[in-house]
Amino acid sequence: MAAAVQYNAVGRRKNAVARVYLRPGSGKVVINKRDLETYFPLDWRRRSILSPFDVTETAGTFDMVVNAKGGGQTGQAEAIRLGIARALVSCNEEYRKPLRAAGFLTRDSRMVERKKPGQPKARKRFQFSKR
Repeated sequence: MAAAVQYNAVGRRKNAVARVYLRPGSGKVVINKRDLETYFPLDWRRRSILSPFDVTETAGTFDMVVNAKGGGQTGQAEAIRLGIARALVSCNEEYRKPLRAAGFLTRDSRMVERKKPGQPKARKRFQFSKR
């Protein structure tokens, strides 16, 4: 008996890492053993996550299992979006051009700047007094 076809990819954003597993199916989404609506209650985040499927017109054709860790909700959502886009490209190379045009294949490398010594935050300074 042949094993089911599965496409997987890793997405990263800030300190969040998402491992995405796509299988042909009916569009069911499970993130850290919870469904999409309970893990991401805000509608705009859910739309952002599922937007690679809209661009490639594959909405409802894949079941998705995601393991996300680290970072906050926005970082995890964008990491999942990158993972989905990469998995779709590994599934069908023709999806690369529309996903690249939509900006979903670019890893956002911006990270939090470190706090410097003698300052309250990364860029903020203590109040300067001339006398």
